[in-house]
Amino acid sequence: MNENRINRELQLTADGSHTLFLPDMDEHYHSVNGAVQESRHVFIEAGLHHLEREKVKVLEIGFGTGLNAFLTLLDAEAAGREIYYYTVERYPLDAGLTEALNYGELVCAEKKSCFHALHLAEWGKPVRVSTHFVLHKLQGDSNKMELPAEIDLAYFDAFAPDKQPEMWNQEIFDKLYACMTTGGILTTYCAKGAVRRMMKEAGYAVERIPGPPGKREMLRAVKL
Repeated sequence: MNENRINRELQLTADGSHTLFLPDMDEHYHSVNGAVQESRHVFIEAGLHHLEREKVKVLEIGFGTGLNAFLTLLDAEAAGREIYYYTVERYPLDAGLTEALNYGELVCAEKKSCFHALHLAEWGKPVRVSTHFVLHKLQGDSNKMELPAEIDLAYFDAFAPDKQPEMWNQEIFDKLYACMTTGGILTTYCAKGAVRRMMKEAGYAVERIPGPPGKREMLRAVKL
């Protein structure tokens, strides 16, 4: 995928929130059954809310539209919990697309400026976006780069395995396991048996749990 040739189309999903569609891959950034619903279910409710820690270090594979980061920021502010949020993205969106996304107005209009601040934050350095949320954006390929250490929670949000198979491999799950704290959690919308087996091979205890609207199951993995 060449960054300069990526064609992305803005589309509405069933809950009124935006997603982006990649015609060349025939792939959406989020579920067409509801982008915000999916993100909340898979990463906030199944991941963040299962960690009983006052300070949480998150690593997201796939910053994309910034929706997962925005929902995590809102949750951190509501709970008064300190979040340090690393996110890895190989192909950042341009400003025209990020300004068109409706997550700010739709999810929390009074925090709309925080959503835009996530995209405006400088890459490669920590930026405090709100009282309880620090963002650290890393541009590059998560397969090839050194990942941050002592991660408590991983959001694995790469494109689907049949669309981006190079992102779903034993090496990346081994790397994620190695950089996570004991009791750390990894969640993903994917429930494929091959992915579950790779997570188990890495050392995780893996469970299939109910998925978001339109998807029967998803995976949650814990480092014991």
